[in-house]
Amino acid sequence: MSVEVKIPAVGESITSGIVSVWHKKSGDFVNAGDALFTLETDKVSTEIAAEISGLLDTIVPEGQEVKIGEVVATIDDSKKAPAAKPAEEKAAAKSETKTAAPPKEKSADAKTASPARTLSPAVRRIVDEEHLNPEKISGTGPGGRLTKADALTAAQNRGASEKKIDIEPATAGPSVGGQLADGRFVRKKMSPLRRKIAAQLVMAQHTAAILTTFNECDMSAVQELRAKSQEAFTKKHGVKLGFMSFFIKASVEALKAVPVVNGRIEDEDFIQNNFYDIGVAVGTERGLVVPIVRDADKKSFADLERDIANYATKAREGKLKIEDLTGGTFTISNGGVYGSLLSTPILNPPQSGILGMHKIMPRPTAVDGKVEVRPMMYLALSYDHRAIDGKEAVSFLIKVKECIEDPKKLPLDF
Repeated sequence: MSVEVKIPAVGESITSGIVSVWHKKSGDFVNAGDALFTLETDKVSTEIAAEISGLLDTIVPEGQEVKIGEVVATIDDSKKAPAAKPAEEKAAAKSETKTAAPPKEKSADAKTASPARTLSPAVRRIVDEEHLNPEKISGTGPGGRLTKADALTAAQNRGASEKKIDIEPATAGPSVGGQLADGRFVRKKMSPLRRKIAAQLVMAQHTAAILTTFNECDMSAVQELRAKSQEAFTKKHGVKLGFMSFFIKASVEALKAVPVVNGRIEDEDFIQNNFYDIGVAVGTERGLVVPIVRDADKKSFADLERDIANYATKAREGKLKIEDLTGGTFTISNGGVYGSLLSTPILNPPQSGILGMHKIMPRPTAVDGKVEVRPMMYLALSYDHRAIDGKEAVSFLIKVKECIEDPKKLPLDF
């Protein structure tokens, strides 16, 4: 009997995704729990597993967009697993692998090209999206294991060494690793996640009246408090005290003072949120993601720093879950870590506000009638003008500025 494999619901507001890679192919026997394919959405990558054992027959190809509930494969559970090799054959094969070549004669590629090599989900996604051959990549992990850094380096090196094209794709030369190459430029498909991010950003611009207001804050007090408390804080909590926790706390105080910024428009209604789930934008090699710090108003500075550190690690390793990314009420984006001095952040729908942090720069500023050089940061609040008036947006940003310049106004707990 054949059982249909359907695209499952993977989160609110997600109606479709892209089958980015099949981990099993048509004709393969799969066991219940085996990863069949990776589904790319505008939020996360999710591995879809087999619910039963049987013979797999795929219906849609890699790279195709599919709707939630769509049938993408069937599994014939009447088929049995192929007989396993006798123990002697396995032992002989293992022995043959170990003695195939003397250690001195192995090249760097041969050292890591064993067919038995297993790849982590993060490495597998890069290999599949960039059309890399893992057998030709030298692994630097334990036992020659291929790491995410190895895969990214291989993709970058290949991009630098490939030829490029200067003619129309229809008459161009051969495809190299999914790219047309032989001249002055390279044409390659955007990754599924990057295409979804692009669509989300364009949608935000088309559906909201986005306006940005600016201010600046003196970071002297926060820097002094952080330097004074860092050693004791780290020793007590096992995590460093960063600037982001101060801005989350300041944003919560500002959201309480100007509640409309913590709301959203839904059809013809305005939804006022009375909880504070703050999104913190995290940049990864594959694109920007925004994990949510839940109930930020109820968490200590140490709790906030742990959440931020854990999300950053999960984002880099591709282990974020859909529930980590949904339901936020307000977002903070820190372009300063990349050196940005000023920007106009784009809203994270359906939220009505996003705070942009920037690089801390020593600048001359007037203090009590005198010019002093202080560590200054520009702040930017982008907001949906349909729901929030200019006065409210400015009031919010001034409240954030006041809390950062005088941290005693925050609920300090360290």
